[in-house]
Amino acid sequence: MRPVHTALAVLVAAVWGFNFVVIQIGLGHFPPLLLSALRFLVAALPAVFFVGRPKVAWKWVVGVGVALGIAKFGLLFTGMAAGMPAGLSSLVLQIQAVFTAVLAAAVLRERPGPVRVLGMAVALAGIAVAAADTGLSGPATGFTLVVAAAACWGVSNVLTRKAAPPDALNFMVWVCTVPVLPLLGLSLLLEGPGRDLAALRALDWSGVAVIGYVAWVSTVFGFGAWGYLLRRYPASAVAPFSLLVPVFGMSSAALVLGEPVSGLRWLAAVLLVGGVGLTSLAPAGGRRGAAAAAGAADRTDV
Repeated sequence: MRPVHTALAVLVAAVWGFNFVVIQIGLGHFPPLLLSALRFLVAALPAVFFVGRPKVAWKWVVGVGVALGIAKFGLLFTGMAAGMPAGLSSLVLQIQAVFTAVLAAAVLRERPGPVRVLGMAVALAGIAVAAADTGLSGPATGFTLVVAAAACWGVSNVLTRKAAPPDALNFMVWVCTVPVLPLLGLSLLLEGPGRDLAALRALDWSGVAVIGYVAWVSTVFGFGAWGYLLRRYPASAVAPFSLLVPVFGMSSAALVLGEPVSGLRWLAAVLLVGGVGLTSLAPAGGRRGAAAAAGAADRTDV
C-alpha cells in the first residue's frame, strides 16, 4: 500500500477505536437505544439523497439493517450503558470474527481450515480471560450483552457476504435508514418517552458533537474510507488494520476516561487480537472458503 493509504487505514482504525469512548460519553447524554437511533438517523440524512439507489436487493438492506443496526448496536449500547467499559467493549466485540466463521460454516458451507480453527480457539480463550477480568471488576450483564452484540454482528457479516454490495458506502447509508424507526419505537417502549424527551431537551453542544462523531466521522467517513481502500487493494492487505481498533479503543479509554487496564485485560487483548487475526485472515478449506476468507475483510466496524 502507498504510505498515504497506509496512514488512511490507520486513521480509520483510530476513528473506530476512539468511537467507543465517544459512545461512552454519549451515554451520559442519551438513553442507549435513543442514542443508537439518533446515530443512524444522522448518518442516513442527508447522505441517502446523494449516494443513489441501493445497488443490492432490498431484502439484504433490511436484513443487515435489522441484524447490524437494531440488534448489534442496540445490544452494544445497552451493554455499555449497563457498565461495560468502553475499552473492554472494543476488545470483546472482536469475537464477532469467530461467530462469523461459525455461521459461515453452517450457512454458507465454508469449511474452516486448521489455522482458522486454531484462531477461533485462541480468540475464545481471550474471551474467557476477558470474562474472568470482568467478573473481578465489572458487571456480567454488560459483558453478556456485548458478546450477544458480537454474535449479531456475525449474522450481519454473513448477510453482507451474501449481498455482496458493489459499493460499501452506498450499502451502509441505506442500511442506516432501516434501524431508525424501530430503535425509536423500542426506546419509547423500554426507556420511556419522558426519559427520551428529557434527553432531547437537555441537548447541548457536547451531545451534538457525540452524535456528529458517531454518525458522520465513524459511520460515513469510516465506512467510506474503508470501502475506498478495499476497492484499491486486496482485502488481505486492508483487513489487518482492523485489528488496531481494540488497541486504539483500550488506549483512548485509558487516556480519556481513565479506565484501568489490568494484566488480565492485556492478556485477553493479546489472545483475542491474535486469534481474530488467524480467524479472519487464514483461508478456509476449499476454493469457496478461500474466496470467502478474502471477503471477510469487508466487514464493518463501529
